[in-house]
Amino acid sequence: MNSNHCSKLLALLFATTLVVSAVGPAAAMSASASGAPDEKKVGEDVKSTFTVTKPFSEYDTWTLNATTELKDVTWTVQLYDQGGSKINQKSYDGQSFDHALKKSDAYEVKVVVKGTVPEVGNFTYDPAQKLVLAELNQVREGGSSESIKTWTFRPYTEKSQEARDAIDSAQKAIDAAGSSGADVSGAEDTLENAVSAFDAENFGNAVDLADEATKKAESSKQSSQQTQMLLYGAAGLLALVVVVGGALWYRSNQQDDYDKLR
Repeated sequence: MNSNHCSKLLALLFATTLVVSAVGPAAAMSASASGAPDEKKVGEDVKSTFTVTKPFSEYDTWTLNATTELKDVTWTVQLYDQGGSKINQKSYDGQSFDHALKKSDAYEVKVVVKGTVPEVGNFTYDPAQKLVLAELNQVREGGSSESIKTWTFRPYTEKSQEARDAIDSAQKAIDAAGSSGADVSGAEDTLENAVSAFDAENFGNAVDLADEATKKAESSKQSSQQTQMLLYGAAGLLALVVVVGGALWYRSNQQDDYDKLR
């Protein structure tokens, strides 16, 4: 193979690589959410929209399954073409549904869920309790299922949120005191008791203990700062004594030398 032919072959391979890189793999199905809360109060209503884009990028026929832990739920499934026009819609009630999809002009599938945040059976501080806002699954022919995406949120009540805020504030106070060199072991023990009270859903006691932990941390920090000031003062006084003593010693030696010369 001569060098000219080899150069042409390399150029062809390079051009082919550029074309493949430019085209890239076909875009896969994806999912996003709008109006999905990170936290929500028990008893409040929720409305969120989930969008599945390019639903037929892998399979021509499949079933969209969705579940939620909200109560009093209504779902609405909407199909849109690439121009943004709605081409189909269907509604379901209950905490789950199955919606059959068959390849069409649908470019997006929007799932709107409306429901109410239920009572929480077991509050925990860390990790914080979570409820499923929506889980979307792709169920293929034969029954095999694959999760598309799941969205969760933290439910709370006024009392649980008050206790969480108090514990968070106490932790910040302890961190601040600890970084200043203060002994925060007592405050940390009290904070652990506050967390235990939270997990037992004794939120009033959790607030009281968290406030106590905050006070202990702030008191320890203040004591540490006062001790440091006293140490700095003592060190300064010692330095002053050394300087004055040195000056007096030097002056005394100078005077002795002057007397000898006389």
